[in-house]
Amino acid sequence: MTDVAVAETGTDENLGPLPEWQLGDLYGGRDDPAIERDLAAAERDAGAFTAQYQGKLAGLSGEALGEAVETYERLQDVLGRVLSFAHLVYAGDVSNPENGRFMQSMQERVTDITRDLLFFTLEINRIGDATLATQLEAPRLARYRPWLRDVRKFRPHQLSDELERYLHDRQVVGQSAWVRLFDETMAELRFPIGGKEMTSSEALNCLTDRDGTRRQEAAGAIGRVLGGQVRLFAHITNTLAKDKQIDDTWRQFQHPWSARNLSNLVEDAVVDALVSAVRDAYPRLSHRYYALKARWFGGDRLDYWDRAAPLPDDADRTIVWDDARDIVLGAYGRFSPEMADVAGQFFDRRWIDAPVRPGKAPGAFAHPTVASAHPYVLVNYQGKARDVMTLAHELGHGVHQVLAARTQGHLLAQTPLTLAETASVFGEMLTFRALLDRESDPVRRKALLAGKVEDMLSTVVRQVAFFEFEQRVHTERRAGELSAERLCDLWMDVQRESLGPALRFDDNYRFYWSYIPHFVHSPFYVYAYAFGDCLVNSLYAVYQGAEAGFAERYLDLLRAGGTKHHRDLLAPFGLDASEPDFWRQGLAMIATMLDELEAVDAAG
Repeated sequence: MTDVAVAETGTDENLGPLPEWQLGDLYGGRDDPAIERDLAAAERDAGAFTAQYQGKLAGLSGEALGEAVETYERLQDVLGRVLSFAHLVYAGDVSNPENGRFMQSMQERVTDITRDLLFFTLEINRIGDATLATQLEAPRLARYRPWLRDVRKFRPHQLSDELERYLHDRQVVGQSAWVRLFDETMAELRFPIGGKEMTSSEALNCLTDRDGTRRQEAAGAIGRVLGGQVRLFAHITNTLAKDKQIDDTWRQFQHPWSARNLSNLVEDAVVDALVSAVRDAYPRLSHRYYALKARWFGGDRLDYWDRAAPLPDDADRTIVWDDARDIVLGAYGRFSPEMADVAGQFFDRRWIDAPVRPGKAPGAFAHPTVASAHPYVLVNYQGKARDVMTLAHELGHGVHQVLAARTQGHLLAQTPLTLAETASVFGEMLTFRALLDRESDPVRRKALLAGKVEDMLSTVVRQVAFFEFEQRVHTERRAGELSAERLCDLWMDVQRESLGPALRFDDNYRFYWSYIPHFVHSPFYVYAYAFGDCLVNSLYAVYQGAEAGFAERYLDLLRAGGTKHHRDLLAPFGLDASEPDFWRQGLAMIATMLDELEAVDAAG
């Protein structure tokens, strides 16, 4: 993908036709005149908005303030469309310098325009509680009550208008510039494996290859290439951690992760309870499983390059793209025809970019774009069962984003990260259960169960370990810059603790922290995966014993977007994330799957 937003469908001889997304629903290309028209109109409208409302919000009627929020929402939608398009073009080929220049230019333009809008939320936070309560009696404003609630949660951490404007303007040469450097560096790295120069996505995929020699070669290549760039990655990490420390200090956040918790609308105590429960469960879950897998591989220790390897007796068949689509949509459809219909649009309308390409962003994501458009999904599909699960995961996000945007609009559709992972993990679980139910071969059932257990351990145990790594890095950074060696030591400490004594590491693995994009893009995001997995495990247990109507209640949860607190969303299912038993129940499902896996293994 280079300039134009419309791409052809590619074909992989092993995987069949693979779709490349069609971005024309946003803009026709980097040079589409509609981009400049939208930006110019937004600039004029932002100036008029400021002239009309700045300094006047507390004195407005509820009806007038509701109208102002509606105008603000429309402006955010227009600007979000431009930024979403720039991000997706860039993700399609990070190595293309014109894509990087385009994204940076759009970020700078939007930053300049939104400077005029910055006053709005700052001034909303200065409205007295009694005054706002009176204004909220107007239905036009009352619709935005959840958004106002969430904006005002940051009142204790709000700075002066001048400082907020300064931090706003500085963003494009601060955090976003370092993120871009990380992304472009990763996109340009090549890993020599089997006589081929591979991208990071291709190299990491080799860790799931059937050939143990190839896995070992890939593991070494990944470590050596990352190690060759470790000083740069350490510098990026230190700079971003210091940048966050400065921001947190000015805003008076108690811990480096407190701002993330507040934006996720989840209390520190709830996150602490989750992390504590998972860490206590390490021996019963990850340590137990990897000791079992080591035995399957013929010893009492398991090399780290075999952690995600297919089982020795697993045929590890390739799943072509059309079959992957049918598997996921079939699983979704058995749960809810509406859910399958929404997910089907991503295939039918080419909202998915699937092939592995040089320069393409690694990993996978679902980008919500804006309420007036629709989400897009990026995957790097290579035909493994895990790739099918990744597709189910990202389509879960996509379905959630579509339903929330259609129901709530731009401002109210935005979901906290903790709840945003609910639909993705639930989609994975539906797809896994569909695959398991149709599989009668004991070897394949064992492989499917082992794969799901490994995915759940990656989602819960590894993500909590990642969170702990970030906690240690950001806490130590407050006392001074961390050396690359120290970062590697912290990484190895949490890996050994979380994965257990059955895993065997070498020095190449010390550098693996450096490729994980969440540490750079969204500090402290990672615990949201564990939150979502445990939540879904508890939710799925309710579903298995539920009466008719569960699917509709679940879709209502998705439609709610960001309008409800997790306590209110889970209440219809009899669940409460603030209760310690909630997390133990979610973790118990992983233990139950381990029991089932051991039973299948013993029977075999």
